[in-house]
Amino acid sequence: MNRASLEKKPREVARMFDGVAQRYDLTNDVLSLGQDRIWRVATRKAVGARPGERVLDLAAGTGTSSEEYADAGIDVVPCDFSTGMMAVGKRRRPDLPFVAGDATALPFADQTFDAVTISFGLRNVVDTDRALREMLRVTRPGGRLVVCEFSRPSWAPFRAVYETYLGQVLPRVASLVSSNTDAYTYLTESILTWPAQRELAATLQRAGWRQVAYRNLSGGIVALHRAVRPA
Repeated sequence: MNRASLEKKPREVARMFDGVAQRYDLTNDVLSLGQDRIWRVATRKAVGARPGERVLDLAAGTGTSSEEYADAGIDVVPCDFSTGMMAVGKRRRPDLPFVAGDATALPFADQTFDAVTISFGLRNVVDTDRALREMLRVTRPGGRLVVCEFSRPSWAPFRAVYETYLGQVLPRVASLVSSNTDAYTYLTESILTWPAQRELAATLQRAGWRQVAYRNLSGGIVALHRAVRPA
């Protein structure tokens, strides 16, 4: 079984993503019914990066979001600890400066970036608090953080339908389009055990981030958290 456990040991998680790298973007499109593209646009707008600014795209995977920043003239650094995912991205976009790195021990100097963003990756990190402190460390004073992550629909009937989709429909669809169905069993489990919106906001505050705010996307299936490093 090529999947990580909810202990989220870095080597297990990296190996799992290596195993799904070839069809990762296609699988995401199918499983999200195309919503992942809408989420990427919303995240990019929340980051609000301008040409000349430097952005760390953490858990960048194959660089799908990074290339959108680069095409807009942003100095973006895609970083991930799955070498398999980065290899797929590097073949597609050799111009992107992919960096191998663990979110809990980032290979960057203090105050390097104007903004840090992480999409659907914080949930897979072994130590959330430590990772958020590392993101704070590499962000310049007054810089911002944007976290796009699966969350919890606020309307109970919709939440029940969504959880049924996660538990019953998603694994079946994943078996048709993914090279590793077990990895998507992990996906379901990690989403269902992840903190809700207010809990994650409190975690950001504890890590030292300020002006923490969030908004729901797709009825709360996903939440965008935004925060600023104190000046």
